[in-house]
Amino acid sequence: MRQLTAFLKKEWMEVWRTGKFFILSIIFTLFGIMNPAIAKLTPFLMEQFSESLEETGIIITEVTVNAMTSWTQFYKNIPMAMIIFLLMFSGILTAELQKGTLINMITKGLARKFVIIAKTTIMILLWTINYWLCFGITYLYNAYFWDDEIKYLYFSVFCIYLLGIWLISLLMFMSTIFSSASFVNVGTGGLFFIMYLFSILPDIKQYLPIKLLDASGLLSQVGTVGDFELSIGVTIGLCVIQVIGAMVIFDRRKI
Repeated sequence: MRQLTAFLKKEWMEVWRTGKFFILSIIFTLFGIMNPAIAKLTPFLMEQFSESLEETGIIITEVTVNAMTSWTQFYKNIPMAMIIFLLMFSGILTAELQKGTLINMITKGLARKFVIIAKTTIMILLWTINYWLCFGITYLYNAYFWDDEIKYLYFSVFCIYLLGIWLISLLMFMSTIFSSASFVNVGTGGLFFIMYLFSILPDIKQYLPIKLLDASGLLSQVGTVGDFELSIGVTIGLCVIQVIGAMVIFDRRKI
């Protein structure tokens, strides 16, 4: 445990020293503010463009916005924040292997499994802090402007949060296979794209993590919570398998 604690401190200091913590906090804060801001500004923007659109034969009626409009923006924007997060950490393992900084630690007795556990833990911690920061900001603004009660809101945002954890574990798994950040990105994105193609088949989609993206539809009363039980179970199972697989592969990898 001393080795793990020491390496966790090292990873946290690295995130702090490189400014990744602050950059992510700023990005997720901006996304959190943008969601209600875009919703609030939509009627004004539509009014400004109404005259020019009328000339083309498009007539704009009165636009009504509410908390649902803002939450729709949340589900549109959070995938972009997720992509930025993954790109920032795509070299979390490969960069150290290329620099050789891990070699000295491992040769001095650091167990390789602690490398995987520590790096995965720090990424999940940062994802947790920033994701719920973004959610909290949007929630507070929505409560202030509209105070609408949205059914299944907490469950749906949890599904997207869990999807992010799966992608983090997948990124860590790919990092033990490939030797460069670019290949890690290709591997992670490629597997996600393959799952997206399989998700076209309804009978298969319910077993895939990508099904969790549909949780936003619950806010519009599309589907039920039970529709996501299999996907949640499979996603949690894959997270565990991918982290264990990463530890096994990294333990046998020549560095």
